[in-house]
Amino acid sequence: MNKTPINIVLIGSGIMSATLGVLLRKLIPDANISIYERLDKMAAESSDAWNNAGTGHSAFCELNYTPLENGRINITKALEIASSFEVSKQLWAYLKETNCISYDIPFINDIPHMSFVWGEENVDFLKHRFEAMQLAPIFQDMTYSADQKQITDWLPLMMEGRVFDQPFAVTKMDIGTDVNFGAIARGMLEYLQKDGNVDIHLGHNVCDFSRLEDGRWKIEIENLATEERKEVFTDYIFIGAGGGTLSLLEKMAIEEAKGYGGFPVSGHFFQCTNEDVIGRHTAKVYGKAAVGSPPMSVPHLDRRMIDGQCSLLFGPYAGFSTKFLKNGSYLDLPLSIERHNIWPMLSAAMRNTKLTKYLIKQVMQSDEDRFSELQAYYPNAKIEDWTLITAGQRVQIIKKDKNGGGVLQFGTEIVCSADKSVAALLGASPGASTSVTIMLEVIKKMFPEELKSQKWQRTLQEIIPTYGTSLIDDGKLCLKTRKRTTEILNLDNESHPGWS
Repeated sequence: MNKTPINIVLIGSGIMSATLGVLLRKLIPDANISIYERLDKMAAESSDAWNNAGTGHSAFCELNYTPLENGRINITKALEIASSFEVSKQLWAYLKETNCISYDIPFINDIPHMSFVWGEENVDFLKHRFEAMQLAPIFQDMTYSADQKQITDWLPLMMEGRVFDQPFAVTKMDIGTDVNFGAIARGMLEYLQKDGNVDIHLGHNVCDFSRLEDGRWKIEIENLATEERKEVFTDYIFIGAGGGTLSLLEKMAIEEAKGYGGFPVSGHFFQCTNEDVIGRHTAKVYGKAAVGSPPMSVPHLDRRMIDGQCSLLFGPYAGFSTKFLKNGSYLDLPLSIERHNIWPMLSAAMRNTKLTKYLIKQVMQSDEDRFSELQAYYPNAKIEDWTLITAGQRVQIIKKDKNGGGVLQFGTEIVCSADKSVAALLGASPGASTSVTIMLEVIKKMFPEELKSQKWQRTLQEIIPTYGTSLIDDGKLCLKTRKRTTEILNLDNESHPGWS
């Protein structure tokens, strides 16, 4: 590292920037870190509890992470996501154990994760999925049942009033969690604020970038309250601005960002207003997504714990908006179209006509149409007990393929400049849950030589004891680590507060 303290700018105050800020603070204690957020509240966009499913995506119940390929269940992606979530829990456990963060209301709570299907074909799929996942230690606590009485005991709300003219099946993982990613992000940022080398600027909009001859970046930033503009000089930039990342990348004009486009998808949920109904459903239950729908549209009847209050949501219902952020502009999509990405975007659109038709159908739905989907999961639901709310905005990646066309890509992707001075995160689910693993990859791309040092390796192993070891390959270590973080984070299914 240079003798003169380096300057690092993080754009966005969500779970990604917060996680990266904490890791960099530990790895480079004398670095000057500045965080800029356009809104006047930290973690108020995609990381906010009402804009994020909060499932703590660990691949226990999300059926789209275990596709059927050539007659066999492929659990590769599920293993990657589940192990990444275990890594995230290690960082959070470290922060709690070392008193870096404090809170009156837990940001993570235990709750069973369940998959629920009906019909012979889907039941057969779930059974084979269960058998495949049971072979991996990380999923060994999963249970399966096709017994009507057992399922009714587990999910009374969902089974009452149901016509049993076809088979049903359920898998259940008691080790599942509900996470308020906005709360943990704010906890980490508040910890960083106490450090003299970290500044957090709310209500500041990043307007433009310029590359200087000495290799540094000049950033033009506007204070939205005073409309004053200033110039900030920095050595490194990370853009973790959710859907806003693409627009910022285009302003940088780095070669690595060419060919990328974005496809925005909004979401809506039914929120239950009947306390009696809310109290009778104590699980996160995921079903199968409709054919042609994006992964974020997997239907789920979802028990949430937000700031100490229990809620019950059903959805999501996909929608379309040209905004890239919930608090964005309707011009976001048209302004993102440039010469370098217009063909990839058109090509991706032509290849994904099923998705387009699905979104049109979703947008055209009435509340009654949406409610009928809820009744497939909760037959006795009454429409007067539910209200439709708008959730977060997601931008799926459109990426240039080897033939010059474009492909719509789900998931997340890191874009890094050749000189390693810039890294940006594009994409959506399962982002927040795998935030630590993703930010470790950002560090690897931006600071490859420093990461090889014994000092950095020791620091990361102190924060994340399993760093450098695969929790997929080492099942015993995975279960030992899960037991440890469960105890530190107070994830005890028998006695955890708040779910009664």
